[in-house]
Amino acid sequence: MKLIIHGGFFSESRTNQEVKHAKQEALNEIVQLGHKYLQSHNAIETVVYTACLLEDCDLFNAGTGSQIQSDGKIRMSASLMDGKTMQFSGVINIENVKNPIRIAEKLLPMEDKVLSGKGASEFALHNGYGYYNPETPQRRHEYEKRLSDSIRLGTIGCVALDFYGNLAAATSTGGKGFEMPGRVSDSATAAGNYVNEFAGVSCTGVGEDIVSGAVAPKIVTRVTDGMSLQLATVKTLNELKPFNGFAGVIGISVNGDIYHADTHPYMVWASHDGQVEVFN
Repeated sequence: MKLIIHGGFFSESRTNQEVKHAKQEALNEIVQLGHKYLQSHNAIETVVYTACLLEDCDLFNAGTGSQIQSDGKIRMSASLMDGKTMQFSGVINIENVKNPIRIAEKLLPMEDKVLSGKGASEFALHNGYGYYNPETPQRRHEYEKRLSDSIRLGTIGCVALDFYGNLAAATSTGGKGFEMPGRVSDSATAAGNYVNEFAGVSCTGVGEDIVSGAVAPKIVTRVTDGMSLQLATVKTLNELKPFNGFAGVIGISVNGDIYHADTHPYMVWASHDGQVEVFN
């Protein structure tokens, strides 16, 4: 039973030791809680639970603490995929909910599995997910000061391998900040969140680059075809170099290999395979 999580790219983590330490502590605690949950739950249940913990932590750009778009509103996206059933679900640009990943979970068994905008928000309300404002004072301050793109990059993600050998992946984002309303990131698409019976991957970085590189499904397909998770990840990220693609990846293969990599330092992450490891 193994688990790996990420908290996106945050340039201030490298320069601000207080922020870095806070994120290390948060990821350390969350990965341990997620791994403990995995002892008695399956992979899909675990990635939802763990993604919710990350969404609820305002240090990260998903759920509470999501970035504010150019028109002053917060719109979030999230997706979920079950490697056993190969079912994918997600929400795009949903507003006024606490945990977008929970809405994706609710959609997983339904015929219409990916909803966007007003339809996603109304679906959440009709299914008992009450109004919630995810804005924090820090995000409002950043919005008003219009911070640079390098600070606004980030999502959260989780990949789990359960006792039965099943994999699942979840990814959630508050966007890049100040983007054009209607912009769609990779987080609610297979490009940024993909899993099958052989491997699972969650991505972070510049959504447009991740979609252009079809990063997550390329890695998973290459593992399916016999390549190791590490080699598949390295090869796929190398294919982003011609356009200086910006991406980070966490993944687990069915044989228990855990791997993480990024094209630009640095992604914040933590893993648990019996022992906890956190970015430094």
